[in-house]
Amino acid sequence: MRLAASSRMAGFGHAVPGRCVYNAEIETTLGLEPGWIERRTGIRSRYWANDGDTLSALAAEAGRMALSNSGVAPDDVALTLLATSTPDHLLPPSAPLLAHHLGLKRSGAIDLAGACSGFLYALALADAFVRVHGRSVLVVAANILSRRINPNERATAVLFADAAGAVVLCPSDEPEAGLRAVELASDGSGYELITIPAGGSNRPFESGMAGEEFLMSMKDGREVFSRAVRVMTDCSRAALSRAGLMASQLDRFVPHQANTRIFDAVSDDLGIDPSKTARTIERFGNSSAATIPLSLSSANANKPFARGERLLLAAAGAGMIGGACVWVT
Repeated sequence: MRLAASSRMAGFGHAVPGRCVYNAEIETTLGLEPGWIERRTGIRSRYWANDGDTLSALAAEAGRMALSNSGVAPDDVALTLLATSTPDHLLPPSAPLLAHHLGLKRSGAIDLAGACSGFLYALALADAFVRVHGRSVLVVAANILSRRINPNERATAVLFADAAGAVVLCPSDEPEAGLRAVELASDGSGYELITIPAGGSNRPFESGMAGEEFLMSMKDGREVFSRAVRVMTDCSRAALSRAGLMASQLDRFVPHQANTRIFDAVSDDLGIDPSKTARTIERFGNSSAATIPLSLSSANANKPFARGERLLLAAAGAGMIGGACVWVT
């Protein structure tokens, strides 16, 4: 076994379902004035799954694109990580089915439940695996949140979307490339801020339960906003410090697309030029963990990453958990 000097993002992919939902449809349902959603979130449209669509199939579409983009052979993928809050089933995990769909016959596979920060955690684990074992890893983040939205709760109904994003990490001999620094954080005091109350082992399904108990709920949007900004800003500062960089030296900022006001506040706090921020929320909405890899894939398609670009990735979400990392392409 040969240790790798670093890992590199060799391929990118993303996918969305076929149904595009514009704000007007939701604003009419909730009795909101035209333009209300965009003014408060930056979202104009999002994609929702159709009947029969599955999380594993959506994840596979993004994974297939990333593998094709990378040129990595299926047998060379040693591990598949699926960051999701909406697996096909509570048991078994969806990652083995994803690997099967993609023909990854020599790959281990596991789900990671990290809410909106799931991709960052999966990326950190994948980088360590590549460095230690010198083998490639597929990281996919995917969610079908439309089936967890409470259509009567404005705080969540206007935000959430369905999407998948993927990256393939490969060994690299360039010691200055790859994951240069990472800072992860959790604060369980905010555990109840964003929840799906029932369906877990604490409150399993029972006859007579209200349907809304199995849907997503946000208790205090202002508190979620302030905590998310703080976590993303603090973790970003720590990651930049560990990498020995200043915000002005970044080439691109790729934040979790939770809400434009959140990542614009983080950008302002860090002193990042707004033109460097990747923005996909207007078209794709908030698909939780999938937003960062979707944004990476979209950004690369529009302007391919050049060698040596310095990226800052940051996220925060339910739990509360969050993190940031500095990546050099």
